[in-house]
This record gives sequence, structure tokens and C-alpha cells, in this order.
Amino acid sequence: MSQAAALPPRPDSAANAASALTAARRVVVKIGSSLLIDAETRRPTRDWLAAVASDLAALKAEGREVIVVSSGSIALGRGRLPKLGARLEDKQAAASVGQSLLMAAWSEALAPHDLVVGQVLLTRDDTERRRRWLNARATVEALLGHGVIPIVNENDTVATEEIRYGDNDRLAARTAQLARADLLILLSDVDGLYTADPRRDPEAAHLPLIETLSPDILAMGGGANTQAGVGTGGMATKLAAAQIARSAGCATIIASGQTLSPLSAVRAGARATLITAPDGPMAAYKQWIAGSLSPAGSLTLDAGAVVALRAGKSLLPAGVTAVSGDFEKGDCVRLIDPEGRAVGVGLAAYAAEEAARIRGRRSDEIEAILGYRGASVLIHRDDMVLDDR
Repeated sequence: MSQAAALPPRPDSAANAASALTAARRVVVKIGSSLLIDAETRRPTRDWLAAVASDLAALKAEGREVIVVSSGSIALGRGRLPKLGARLEDKQAAASVGQSLLMAAWSEALAPHDLVVGQVLLTRDDTERRRRWLNARATVEALLGHGVIPIVNENDTVATEEIRYGDNDRLAARTAQLARADLLILLSDVDGLYTADPRRDPEAAHLPLIETLSPDILAMGGGANTQAGVGTGGMATKLAAAQIARSAGCATIIASGQTLSPLSAVRAGARATLITAPDGPMAAYKQWIAGSLSPAGSLTLDAGAVVALRAGKSLLPAGVTAVSGDFEKGDCVRLIDPEGRAVGVGLAAYAAEEAARIRGRRSDEIEAILGYRGASVLIHRDDMVLDDR
């Protein structure tokens, strides 16, 4: 991101939600159906959507990268097909009709700010299987690189499991993990986490800062709130999402979305809950590669490649002398120096058969050898962890 260097450092444990948003470089904002869709008309709440678009444009103007995870396709589709029943295929039909309506609403809202949106439809497999995860990440990174705001939604037309759970909070957290965001904002019908449900207990105390998601804290999440008639999420799903984000080094803000400009309100100090993360997203990602994945093969490097990796470079095909194992794109592979010593691990950008064909060759030869233009590296430096030497 071109202006990232001008932004302030990440917040420490004493930070609040306002300072966390001010410090964030890459932000994922999750917006639920109950905020986006009018329960009576089953149409977008255009004034609210326009105000949120202004909030997003302000973040973009400051050099931040923004991703939106938006519910609403099923609700919008039902508005156009009111005779649909409750069967699974009826929900999928509603999603099919509603996806274009949802994107049209976002495109219209952001057009006055000269911002382009791009649709990204994900399923759980896309965010939990490494090969598809890498493909989805590459798409999101390309959109952000071109200044586009990705609008992420569940691919409800094919993903039956997601429809049964109806949990876009989890999808938002997985998106934050995939995009290596440093802040996830979950807009809700309440202004954060309380010690009890504030709608039922007038003595419930608001919790502005959470540094550990202990069992006691997780127990404070209630069930789903569907009073608005279109939403399915609740505080329990938001805390579960915060757990996923936190494991990826991403902080979470739970804030009210019931004001016209909810992100501006957070920045102005409106009540919200900040759930901190102990490490940044890149550190957490590297820990995941180093500690959670078993190598499916190995790449033997020449001496020059080892020196380049130690200097922070990516692994080019030219620096590989041998390929071992039957790994797929996205699998973890071990890196071996010319003396046979392990120097680290990383996620392969090519499957073993392709890696063997391009080993020792220049990056500008890859397309001619494989017949398509893929990554210029075998392992990107961001997808690699080296052993301490």
C-alpha cells in the first residue's frame, strides 16, 4: 500500500477502538443483512449504505485498504421472489437472484466516490483448503492492488453448509485471515460486548477492551438476534469470529451499525469493544506455516539461492536444483541447502510436477514451459519461514 508508511504504528494493549481503527492499514468490515436490508421492503437501506460508503471512501483516501464482507443476497433475492419457500434450493435461488442486486447496491453507493467494487464469492473450502486459499488470496491482493474494494459474500448458490449455519461473521474472520488484515470490524445491532444481554439486564456492563478471550468472556455471547427479520448472527458468532481473527494476528472491533456513519462514529470515540491480537498478521501467518503444516516434499537450493533467501528474497526457479515429493500448489515444502541441511519451509506456488519442469530456469521462461503465466517465484518470501542460523 503506497501510503502505509505514513500511518501510525499498531495499537498496544492500552488502545481503544478509535485508535485501533486509526492505526489500521488493512481493514475488513463485515455488514449483516439486518443493517443493509430493510425488513419490510426487502430492499437496501440506501441512506445508510450511502453513509457507510462515505466512511469507506474516507479510509481509502487516507491510504488504507478496505475489504467489505456483506450479507444480503438471500434477503434481496426473496424481495424479488416473494413466493419462494424455505427449502434449501429456494434459498439458493434467492441467493442467485440477490447476488447481482447486492453488487449493484454497493456499486451505486460507492460510485460517487469514484471507487470500483469487485465481487468475491467464497465458500468455507476456499478459506480452509490451502490451494484454494492461495488462489482466493491472490485474487483479493490483485483487487486491492488496483484500488478496488472487494465485496465478499458467501457463495450461497452452491455452499449448502454456509446457508445452514448462516454465519458471515466466520466468513469475515476467514477473509481477514486470508487477506492478512490487521483489523476486523463487525458491525452489530449493539455497541459491543456486555457482561450480559443489555436488552434484558439493565445492570449489564459494557466491556470496551478485551485482551484475552477466556471461557468466561466467550460465555457472555448470547444467541442470534433476529428481531429485524433478516439477520441470523449473534454475539456468540462474533466472539467466535474474533477468535479466528485473533489467531491470525488481527484485532477485532464489535461496534453498532445502527448509526448512519458507523465507522466515523467509532473514530469519534463511540462506544465499542476492541479485542486485541498479540501479534501482527504477518507474524501469526509465519507461525502457522512453521508450526502447523507438515512438509509434503522438498526443494534443494543452490548456494546463491540460500544467500538470497537469507537476505529476504523470494525463491526463484533458477535457484532450485532438485524437487522431491508429490506436493500440490499451496502445500508446505522443506527447503534444503546444497549440503542437505534444512534451511526452512514454505508454501509452494506450483505443484511438484510443474516445479520440476521449471527448476533451474529463469522466471521469464515459465510461461513457455508450462503453457500459462503463473507466479514468477516458486515460493514468495511472505509464504516462507527460515530456520535460525
